[in-house]
Amino acid sequence: MSERHLAARVQGALERLYGLDRVADVEDYLSEERAPHEREALFVRLAEDGAIEVRLCLPAMGPDASLDAICQVIEGVSHFVYVVERARLQRETTQLELELQAEVDKWVVLAESIGAFDAERSAMLRERLYERVAFEHDEETEIGQRYRMANEAAHRFVRRLERDYLSAAGQRHSELREELRRFFHEGQEEKLRLGRAA
Repeated sequence: MSERHLAARVQGALERLYGLDRVADVEDYLSEERAPHEREALFVRLAEDGAIEVRLCLPAMGPDASLDAICQVIEGVSHFVYVVERARLQRETTQLELELQAEVDKWVVLAESIGAFDAERSAMLRERLYERVAFEHDEETEIGQRYRMANEAAHRFVRRLERDYLSAAGQRHSELREELRRFFHEGQEEKLRLGRAA
């Protein structure tokens, strides 16, 4: 599957989950210019006329795409969907908010691809996404701190979702979807509070 096809599928999945109307197709904003081994990046600029210009760079996906490459596509599309929705609502967003939402969206999209998803499978996925992770940026840097904060808050939030909605006592998928929708529409402080509440 090409990064373009995966990006379109991820956009559709996120929009269905969060109940969003399609404002723009992510495929129309993908950049074909990228250096080898370049990581995903969303470029956002305010034009002179007040319009928001967006360009998304995704890593090339070969026939044996790694989990890291797949997660980068999910993260890039998550950023795109979030920025477009915030722009539509004329709401601001922060880089931490974008990263935190993308960390949760990685779990959401990958969980959807796992048949018979339950607390045990979620715990295995959560461990892979949030515990067995390496960071590109030093812990002392601002960006390094931001990525670690987003990772930790998402980890705690997903662990609470497992406990509350995927436990052996009874799976409550419709309530899980409602909680994920609520999280998506919240701002940075409430997102962090929901992460800390786990």
